[in-house]
Amino acid sequence: MRFTNSLILAGGLLAASSAMADDLLLWQNNSLTYLYGKDFTVNPEIQQTFTFEHADAWKYGDNFLFIDKIFYNGKKDGNNGPNTYYGEFSPRLSFGKILGQDLSLGPVKDVLLAMTYEFGEGDTESYLVGPGFDLAVPGFDYFQLNFYKRFTEGKRDGDNVWQITPVWAYTIPVGKSDILIDGFMDWVVDNDKSYHANLHFNPQIKYDLGKALNFGEKQLYVGVEYDYWSDKYGIKDTRYFDTNQTTTSFLVKVHF
Repeated sequence: MRFTNSLILAGGLLAASSAMADDLLLWQNNSLTYLYGKDFTVNPEIQQTFTFEHADAWKYGDNFLFIDKIFYNGKKDGNNGPNTYYGEFSPRLSFGKILGQDLSLGPVKDVLLAMTYEFGEGDTESYLVGPGFDLAVPGFDYFQLNFYKRFTEGKRDGDNVWQITPVWAYTIPVGKSDILIDGFMDWVVDNDKSYHANLHFNPQIKYDLGKALNFGEKQLYVGVEYDYWSDKYGIKDTRYFDTNQTTTSFLVKVHF
């Protein structure tokens, strides 16, 4: 039922983006990604993931949404069965755009109110809020730095802790095409009872195959996703239960 609601959320966001296209929407982009990887921890070792992503910028801020549908290659997870889903919706409001003021100072281009809603199967819901900054970092297509206070739904541990999340993209010209390196890092810096501080580093390295084949740039990518997650899900790594994850997944991504 929650996965159906997630699809409704994605469809509603797309519909809203189309509805405000003339007056408020500056740009939008959608993509579908397929990933195949091994050596995952906590959950089954082999995973296949289909990811829908939506990103847009509008008159007063920007939005990002992703929904993962994860398959465990025939094995069952102890909590979620043979497959599961997880998503995040991250709207940000720009103080500079709302106030009509230039808030740039040094490397800071803009100051924003950053928010994220995490959702998925089981007890996963969390609400994040805090200050965000758009930074001018030489060579990068964009660089965001968001500071969140995490609030969990219900009585689950991991409440009222801080998370630091940089998000970036960097393009390297290679021959007649480009390599795009983009991704994020979630660094939860606090402990809360059984919930342990953790760091999740997740870059994608992608070759613009569409541009190389003259199909159009920034439409078809192939590459890999590297995923490092210490104390995954906030579960402390021990000699008896490995929760430190290091894995690389093959990916194909189509933008539309």
